[in-house]
Amino acid sequence: MSASGLPFDDFRELLRNLPGPDSAALVAARERDAQLTKPPGALGRLEEIAFWLAAWTGRPPAVTRPLVAIFAGNHGVTKQGITPYPSSVTAQMVENFAAGGAAINQICVTHDLGLKVFDLALDYPTADITEEAALSERDCAATMAFGMEAVAGGTDLLCIGEMGIGNTTIAAAINLALYGGTAEEWVGPGTGSEGEVLQRKIAAVKKAVDLHRAHLSDPLEVLRRLGGREVAAMAGAILAARMQKIPVVLDGYVATVAGAVLRAANPSALDHCLIGHVSAEPAHMKAIEKLGKTPLLALGMRLGEGTGAALAAGIVKAAAACHSGMATFVQAGVSNRS
Repeated sequence: MSASGLPFDDFRELLRNLPGPDSAALVAARERDAQLTKPPGALGRLEEIAFWLAAWTGRPPAVTRPLVAIFAGNHGVTKQGITPYPSSVTAQMVENFAAGGAAINQICVTHDLGLKVFDLALDYPTADITEEAALSERDCAATMAFGMEAVAGGTDLLCIGEMGIGNTTIAAAINLALYGGTAEEWVGPGTGSEGEVLQRKIAAVKKAVDLHRAHLSDPLEVLRRLGGREVAAMAGAILAARMQKIPVVLDGYVATVAGAVLRAANPSALDHCLIGHVSAEPAHMKAIEKLGKTPLLALGMRLGEGTGAALAAGIVKAAAACHSGMATFVQAGVSNRS
């Protein structure tokens, strides 16, 4: 805890002093790319990804220890009837991840990705955001700190995902608080909300943002009042990755909003992040555009659990392999441009 005794102070200090990219590593990567056996720019965005890896790791592009981290949390707002699934599904799906039976398990096996799943006090949902703040400042800061610790262990590419019944409601509320507009613009079906359930979801988002409106000029207050444990932990993990020179791939609508909180505090906070995919959640593309990002994939997915980020990690690995494994014109005896 900081000397002032305020739990968020350490995070504010980190966000004010984020490390930047490694310019020497970036220059070296560009120089090598110019010598590879291909026309300049022929690999399109794969080249940009290789440069991004170099800039944010400080070394030649490589992905040898990729990790998908899934953070799972439950939300008190579900008592407002905003989802067709009970909160118990969150824990059931965590068990499914552990048993290897989920989609994310299959994608991780396919792309040789590590997988860690973090159960964030699922038996103790956050408070209902339509009635009070989701978390105290102390609890929110502690959960962010937990997320920071979760990236320990030597990964060199972190894919951020989540699981939590009700958390697209949380994401919509945070987006509305950060960017304005109407609840209808930010609320989508999530896990299948439609009809009266969808209307209750919209009403809950409106009510929550109105309740906390006087405190929403501070991004960390937005996080603790309208967020959830998985959102706070993802924000902490993204921040820790920046400090440890670990590039990040964000997954869907909820993971994106965890990054949005950090970017609202510091416009450069997501420079080390890619958006893995644009989901089928209607407002996700709008949220991505607010971050000034372009997603790698658009597959109509809306599962969460890190699946889109994990698929994108295969592309990131390919970008690194092309950069490091291709021969130069001199090595291959191929004529370069005159």
